[in-house]
Amino acid sequence: MVTKVAENIVKSLGQIRQEIDEITAQSRFNETVRLLAVSKKHPVEAIRAAYEAGQREFAENYVQEGVDKVEQLNDLDLVWHFIGPLQSNKTKLVAEHFDWVQSIEREKIARRLNEQRPENLAPLNVLLQVNIDNDPNKSGVQKHDVNALAEFVSQCSHLKLRGIMTILEADTNENQQLNSFAAMRSLYEQLQQMHPSVDTLSMGMSGDMRQAILAGANMVRIGSAIFGQRE
Repeated sequence: MVTKVAENIVKSLGQIRQEIDEITAQSRFNETVRLLAVSKKHPVEAIRAAYEAGQREFAENYVQEGVDKVEQLNDLDLVWHFIGPLQSNKTKLVAEHFDWVQSIEREKIARRLNEQRPENLAPLNVLLQVNIDNDPNKSGVQKHDVNALAEFVSQCSHLKLRGIMTILEADTNENQQLNSFAAMRSLYEQLQQMHPSVDTLSMGMSGDMRQAILAGANMVRIGSAIFGQRE
């Protein structure tokens, strides 16, 4: 039986995909934009509903909640991203259960993930989180330290450097958002020249998705616009 919640998720996904296509058509960057569904604080039933609507990539912010969902939904062919702050004592769980980590900001965390990634799994896809606005309230490596961290990750045999991500400073206007996202795009293109594996620029959420895509994002992270308000 299809619930009202499931119907809403299917409808929302359709609307967001259409909106992404429309914004992409206005962008000067000829790239496909991947939709990452941020499922934190939403039940596994909501994820199943999104899966039935064709969504395959999901993101979690909290380690134990994410691990529980990965295990409960292991019958589905899902790709799991970890996008939250990652402490040293939680790296093993992430290395064992997730396909991507988007929040690498320190060499120590990268080293632990590399050492703890099981041999039978493919290398863990990694994005470096960049604090592009120098916001003291946000995590992320400083712009001038990106190259050194990228070089370290690229030398780790159980990690695969795929690109960079950012979360903008709160309460910024559209022009500020466009400028910050443009700086990220420039950094991304520089990184691509040095590391052929780099193909992902993850930026933009429900409130600033348009500016992110226009500035060159090829992955957006959308939560409440898909699943509704969190519990």
